[in-house]
Amino acid sequence: MFLNQAARFGADAFLHARDGKGWSSVSWAEAADRALRLAAALKALGIAKGDRVMLVSENRPEWMIAELAILCAGAIAVPAYTTNTTADHAHVLTDSGAVAAFVSTEALALRLLPAVAQSHDCRHVISIEELGLGQQQAAQLHLWNDLIARHEPAGPSPGRRDETAVLIYTSGTGGAPKGVMLSHGAILCNCAGAVHLFRNSGFDRESFLSFLPLSHSYEHMAGQFLPIAIGAEVYYASGLETLAQDMMDAHPTIMTAVPRLFEVLAARIQAGVARAKPLQRRLFEKTLAIGRKRLAAPAGLSIGERLLDCLLEVLVRRKVRARFGGRLRFMVSGGAPLNRDVGSFFMALGINILQGYGQTESAPVISCNPPERIRIETVGPLFRGVEARIADDGEICVRGELVMQGYWEKPEATAEAIRDGWLHTGDIGAFDDDGYLHITDRKKDIIVNSGGDNISPQRIEGFLTLEPEILQAMVFGDKRPHLVALIVPDEATARTWAAAQGKAESSLAELCADAAFQAFIGEAVKRVNERLAQIERVRRFILTPEAFTVDNEQMTPTMKPRRHILRKVYGERLEALYR
Repeated sequence: MFLNQAARFGADAFLHARDGKGWSSVSWAEAADRALRLAAALKALGIAKGDRVMLVSENRPEWMIAELAILCAGAIAVPAYTTNTTADHAHVLTDSGAVAAFVSTEALALRLLPAVAQSHDCRHVISIEELGLGQQQAAQLHLWNDLIARHEPAGPSPGRRDETAVLIYTSGTGGAPKGVMLSHGAILCNCAGAVHLFRNSGFDRESFLSFLPLSHSYEHMAGQFLPIAIGAEVYYASGLETLAQDMMDAHPTIMTAVPRLFEVLAARIQAGVARAKPLQRRLFEKTLAIGRKRLAAPAGLSIGERLLDCLLEVLVRRKVRARFGGRLRFMVSGGAPLNRDVGSFFMALGINILQGYGQTESAPVISCNPPERIRIETVGPLFRGVEARIADDGEICVRGELVMQGYWEKPEATAEAIRDGWLHTGDIGAFDDDGYLHITDRKKDIIVNSGGDNISPQRIEGFLTLEPEILQAMVFGDKRPHLVALIVPDEATARTWAAAQGKAESSLAELCADAAFQAFIGEAVKRVNERLAQIERVRRFILTPEAFTVDNEQMTPTMKPRRHILRKVYGERLEALYR
């Protein structure tokens, strides 16, 4: 697929990334030439068909070129998160038996190379940049540019759709990561499903902004292989702190994101509105109100409201879209459930969000909202080529070419996940009369209280984190009479409160121990409880100044809380709330 597209688009710009002077570009032809030269180099190093090759890099053109080289050599790519510790890398290297590894920077190599030294299989490390670390004894070091210069392009190894293309390690929300085996056909099936989804709106020369880690299956398909399939350009964002400028520079038409990013962006927009002049605030609030009314019932707007809506399109929505680069057609949300209020917030402002659903084990997309008929409270109809059924306990089961081949060298776990050809997703859901899928929760995450009621923690946590006082939250209460919560306060809001109370010098940790501040957060919890059913209400809570992050291992790289870690750290304090 890639080589056909490279032949088609040739000298057209393909991959873009920031360098010290601005943005640099790689054409389709240049990417193909480098990938085939690296594939020849890998073969010369003794890497054979089916060998595993690890890839440790931030999002950048070399990531895609390296993975294409691995596949052209007939090997299997093993993406790894840049946030991995040495122990994480050692686990992936040992578990996969990777014989070689690509690494991009010295900072990443400092964590990777000690893991390579512990590996019995990894013989070669290829560095994209000069490392300056001296010769390593554990593996032979090779420079990216040297390998490209020394080898001529070689034709790709022949392969089949049913051969393994990649081992993607799950992010480990509930234990040690497992290697998910995805075939070439599974990825192609997902690409074909996405193209079919957009059949009515169509693809032109699209521009993707790649922000989520490419080591995650969602971005791996939607931000890498789908752009190849449709002949799109890819811009690589430098990080969350530069995302706003990256959008302005790249003018993306499509972007993938996880719900946490939408929550952060919504909070930033609302903070900016709070600082605006009174007239601007009123216009923004009216835009939200009339936009949400139009979403709920398009035919319900009066003639006057329709005229006002057109005026607000010019005065407000165009300016909002300009902050996203001005050409954005769709943002696709996946990786976790999107809070309906957050989704409708962006939709009311003229930013179309297509909520989809899937998991690493399904390559990863199972369903997604079509652009012409968005129902933000659902994850849309099934992708073409996907079959699904709802088990007696409500679990969603799927089958098709997109389903993984299994977990790498874990036959028991594979047999548990795939039964009679059906992938058991672990998610609970149902289809409506129009074939749109509604996800209610993770089977493993559902809280069953002491009264036998099933409660969705993600739903409650979503409501809590919409309050400006609350940055993050985790709900607790399995086999308990009621729910309690762990809450991380929003520091900016906390600082504003502290200044008003004459406590500006207090640290966030001191505020978390302050009874008056606890009561202030309690008011936010009370507002949420008023919108919840009796069994969903949070009776008590504890505060922590430490945010859930990847660095403290309390959050996955795709911004999902690691519940088992949080329970381990805060379990005793949460249990004490029941005494």
